[in-house]
Amino acid sequence: MTARMEAQSGSPRRRERIAFETDRHMVVGDVTLPPEGYQSRFSDSVNRGDVAFIPLLDVEISPLGGGGTTERREFIVLAKQHIRLAYPLDA
Repeated sequence: MTARMEAQSGSPRRRERIAFETDRHMVVGDVTLPPEGYQSRFSDSVNRGDVAFIPLLDVEISPLGGGGTTERREFIVLAKQHIRLAYPLDA
């Protein structure tokens, strides 16, 4: 896995590139995770019951089925209720 590391508020975080499929879009973005230990796996982040949205950095949003243009955003929050499929791209 080629995850990028960055410091936020004094604690190191790693960024993992993830693809999310919703009913209408493919959303690809970076999720920030702890480098190790508690909740350091992508699946831990997605399966947390107390979190309804997943924050994403460096995001590309494309319509499913082709057509249209790919939108790019520095930051979005994705509602977990709309996610149909999710997988890491750097695995």
